[in-house]
Amino acid sequence: MSVAEPADQSTADSFANSWNNLSQGSVYTFAQFLDWMDPLTPESFAGSEVLELGFGNGSLLFHVGGCRPKRLVGIDLGDTIDTARKNLSKFDPLPIELHRGDLTQAQLGEFDLVYCIGVLHHLSEPRAGFESVLRHTRPGGRFHCWVYGWEGNALIRLLVEPIRRRACKLPWWINKYLVALPLSIPFFLYCKAIGWLNRLAPIRGLLKLLPLRDYAVWISKREWGFFHHVAFDQLVTPQTVYLRREELADWLNDPRIQQGSTYIQMRNGNSWKFGGLRSYE
Repeated sequence: MSVAEPADQSTADSFANSWNNLSQGSVYTFAQFLDWMDPLTPESFAGSEVLELGFGNGSLLFHVGGCRPKRLVGIDLGDTIDTARKNLSKFDPLPIELHRGDLTQAQLGEFDLVYCIGVLHHLSEPRAGFESVLRHTRPGGRFHCWVYGWEGNALIRLLVEPIRRRACKLPWWINKYLVALPLSIPFFLYCKAIGWLNRLAPIRGLLKLLPLRDYAVWISKREWGFFHHVAFDQLVTPQTVYLRREELADWLNDPRIQQGSTYIQMRNGNSWKFGGLRSYE
């Protein structure tokens, strides 16, 4: 009897092509890592058993490893384990376990800290992914997620999404070099211009009227190659969902979560960070 392919396999395969064709090391700076994880700090990871759901090439695990966790575990549906292991080799003999599998179905035990960054919004059932986050967080443990927001992404949904729905069906190298590359040029120039103008105090307030202003200021600090990576990352996936704040609030209104411990924070005007503590049952 044949086993049914996971619903998100095509998405995972697309991202694997992206992750496996990057230079070695983390694609993110430590400052970006801290930004994504806030309100968590390096001390939140120190001495803890940590799980990442959807580790890609290990770019975030790379920084978590430097925070001195007790144990580090990751799972990804894409075929990226070899790439991630190379990127994490500097942390030997830190116990690092990498698994390939469907994170929505995984049963890896319970952890002190579980995080899922940039993954839930690419799942066919984002709520099932969040259920996995909770399932793997031990009572009293902490969880943290980041997703694309519905709010603040009108321009992306209007202009980029129609391109993504077609580009994701192309061979990855055509998508990366003949679609994402030329589109990343105006993206790069716009963000660099916004970043420069934002340093001019007299007009800084006026920039808030421009689309994606906060995001543009944030990414303007990075080099050209990162813009190309982000553009390709946006176009390679067959599935993207933009989540509203009210939907995330509904997820967090769960008896398995300590009420009063939860937070939902807007990041860069177009995405959400949210999390809390697992209740003692």
